[in-house]
Amino acid sequence: MEKETVNPYSFDEFLMIRDRYNDFLDNEFLQKVVQFYVKDEWDVLYEKMKALSNTTSIQLRKVTNEMAKEEHHPRIEHFDAYNHRVDRIVRPNEQKEMEKIIFGEALFSKETSEWEQVLKRFLFHHNGEAGMMCPVACTDGLVDLLRKFEHELNDELKEILLHCTEGIDGDYGIGAQFMTEIQGGSNIPANVLKAVPVGDHYRLYGTKFFCSAIHADYAVVTARVDNTEHVATFVVPLWKNRDRKERNNYVINRLKWKLGTSELPSAELTFEGAKAYQIGPMEKGVAIAVGIVLTKSRLDIGSASSAFMLRAVREALQYSQFREVFGRKIEEFPLAKAQLKEIESTAKRTTAALFKIYHMFFQQQHWHMKKLTEAERRQQFILRELILLQKIKAAKDTVDTIRTAISIFGGNGVIEDFTSLPRLFRDAMVNELWEGPRNVLLAQIHRDLSRASSWYEPTQFISDLLKGVDPSIVATFVEKMERLQRIDLSTEPNEESIQQAREWDRFCDDLFFTYQEQAWKEVGDAPIVPKYQFNKG
Repeated sequence: MEKETVNPYSFDEFLMIRDRYNDFLDNEFLQKVVQFYVKDEWDVLYEKMKALSNTTSIQLRKVTNEMAKEEHHPRIEHFDAYNHRVDRIVRPNEQKEMEKIIFGEALFSKETSEWEQVLKRFLFHHNGEAGMMCPVACTDGLVDLLRKFEHELNDELKEILLHCTEGIDGDYGIGAQFMTEIQGGSNIPANVLKAVPVGDHYRLYGTKFFCSAIHADYAVVTARVDNTEHVATFVVPLWKNRDRKERNNYVINRLKWKLGTSELPSAELTFEGAKAYQIGPMEKGVAIAVGIVLTKSRLDIGSASSAFMLRAVREALQYSQFREVFGRKIEEFPLAKAQLKEIESTAKRTTAALFKIYHMFFQQQHWHMKKLTEAERRQQFILRELILLQKIKAAKDTVDTIRTAISIFGGNGVIEDFTSLPRLFRDAMVNELWEGPRNVLLAQIHRDLSRASSWYEPTQFISDLLKGVDPSIVATFVEKMERLQRIDLSTEPNEESIQQAREWDRFCDDLFFTYQEQAWKEVGDAPIVPKYQFNKG
């Protein structure tokens, strides 16, 4: 009887270079971008990121891969053995330990520089959402909100700010955002959740339909103030007593079953008189929620998009150098090589633009404290629109890029325990919808330009946005803008208005692409991965 032939084929060489890759130290392009913007802070930040990236690239990557398995996803226990309503969120201990590591980096401390905060979060993003990065973004928005109105805070809100920034006895507070209601989605002004004033605070009554990071300590909540037309912004402590597991007068109806970010417990809940503190002017609640809280979340989606792409592209590049098919490496086929070059370019221009926008954001960080010049007001407007444009394009490009990266792996690309790319793909799909879907934000940009046109001509905005770009290219955009600024995106859909909407979509996409290309040109190029020497066969 003939002996069965043993196939000696092995993926070990690929796994070795993939799993030893350090997301910061081995990515020359990322280091080039960072060094370009952080300037004098580079030497200090390099040492800090060198230490952290060893943790994120190896230790935390193993945990996130394990937590991605369905049996480790969060679940809810509504009642204990004695019929007490507890609504306990069950998560693996490994995930809780990872959470302590991430928040223990003091991401929002005054002792942690702005660039250090960005870079730490950027490295964490390389592992996907993992049930961690949405709470980080939500905490960022909460902290910004409290700092904006720090002079108005009562003692409990000051304690919340301290807990989320500097920590208390080594424990760091975690934030959440509860804004969506069943009738409204992105339409926060349609909120009907009731806020009833009681002395120096409010009590909330009603249901929020989508609540991310339900396991958090505090939430930013939008609600309609009773007997008024105002939707205000509130900070809600989610626990009366966390040690005793006593919730602040609300019940969790169910956890949401989502396409992506499956490790993150998102829920539907009903407030039954939860204690809440109103923040900022009541009549500006929607503007506060969108302008402060959601702005930071949209920036974070840009960061996640860039990190997801860098991760997907480098693994596709590594695999294309390793895998031999029909007698040649994948990268040696023109069609595959074209795909690889396309996704690598997308990742690089996205990353360069991300850091350029953060640089502008930090320059304007404290402008709300002074009277702006006309030039500064324009720069502030440009930043607002860049954040929206980035969110739209980077989120979409990430889905397309990861899909292409998966295809480079062939059938292995959809095997969940072969690569993390399917998980990153699903997370990227969710990021396309978080903090406003594409059509909503495209309409917002057009409204913004129209409303600002009395003091900032839209065509001048285009010229300022594309500073440094070839004048003939800028002139083409200006010419298109002169026509498109007159269209009406809120009219009834007909053949003409639908065509105009498509044109506006393409225009915004092309506009931000050009901005990204210029940002990349300013930084310069470098490889994401080195050229590897794999054995033949």
